Amino acid sequence: MNKPTLKKSTSTQAGKEKASRGKRQGAPKKEVTARDKRKYIDFKIKVKKGDPLPSFNDEAIRLNKHISNAGICSRREADVLIQTGVVSVNGKIITELGYKIKPGDVVQYDGETVNAETKRYVLLNKPKGFITTLDDARGRKTVMTLVSKACRELIYPVGRLDRETTGLLLFTNDGDMVKKLTHPRYQARKIYHVELHKPFSREDLEKLLNGVDLEDGKAKVDKAEFVEAGNSREVGVELRSGKNRVVSRMFEALGYNVLRLDRVQYSGLTKKDLPRGMFRHLTEQEVAFLKMTK
Repeated sequence: MNKPTLKKSTSTQAGKEKASRGKRQGAPKKEVTARDKRKYIDFKIKVKKGDPLPSFNDEAIRLNKHISNAGICSRREADVLIQTGVVSVNGKIITELGYKIKPGDVVQYDGETVNAETKRYVLLNKPKGFITTLDDARGRKTVMTLVSKACRELIYPVGRLDRETTGLLLFTNDGDMVKKLTHPRYQARKIYHVELHKPFSREDLEKLLNGVDLEDGKAKVDKAEFVEAGNSREVGVELRSGKNRVVSRMFEALGYNVLRLDRVQYSGLTKKDLPRGMFRHLTEQEVAFLKMTK
C-alpha cells in the first residue's frame, strides 16, 4: 500500500546542545506510583459517542485542566478543590467551575504555585514481546521500558498493541490528545501489514470491505489490498475501528491465522527512519496536525 512520507525534523544548535547535555546527564528513572496508574486509567476512559470533541485552545484553558496537567489530581478532583476555595489565580481565590486561565497567570493551591507539565509526544516502533501497560505483576516486559529515557515527564501509551504485534505506538501526557485520538467519532486511522498462514482470496478481501460478523458486532476495514511486491499471504488493511484485537479477529473469523501483524501507520504518522525498538519525539508540525485533524 502507498504510505505517505514525513519530512525530517530540523533542530536548532541550542536544541542540539540541550539534547546532548540531557544525554550525558541521563534522565532520572521514573517510578510508577498509584497516582500514575490512576492517571493512566483516566486516559483510557473512552468518550461516549455523541460527546463533543475536546477543543484545543492554547490561549486559555480551564483551571481544573491546568491543575490536572500538573499531576496533582484528576479534573473532577480539581473541581472539588476549586469549590472548597483552596485554589487561587493571581492571588484571588477562585471557586467558579469552568474558570479559564491565560498564559502568565499564577495558579496556587494551598499557597504553592502549580506548574503544569510540558506536553510530550513520543512515537515508538514497538518490537515483539512487550505488553502495553505501565507495569506487569507477572514481570513481563512492558513498552514503558522502551521509552523510559524519552523524557523526564511520565508519558502514557495511546491505546494498545498486543504483545506479539509490532509497529507504531504513540505515547503522551496530553490527556486531551488521548481522548481525541480514541473518540468514537474520530478514531485514528491505522494501516496494518498482515501476514497470513495461507494465501488470501479476493473473495475474502471483499468480505473485509463489506464487513465481518464478530462476537461484539460487525467490523469492516476502510481499505484492503495485497501488499505491493509481496505475495498472496500478505495483505494491507486500513481501518479506524477501536475494537480490541479487531484485525486479528476479522481474519480469524474468515479462517486465517495471523502470523505477523505490524502497524505501519497511525493517524498519518509513519515508521520512516524509525528502526524497530526505537522512539522519536513528534515535530511541532506533526503535533499541530494531530490536533487539527477531524
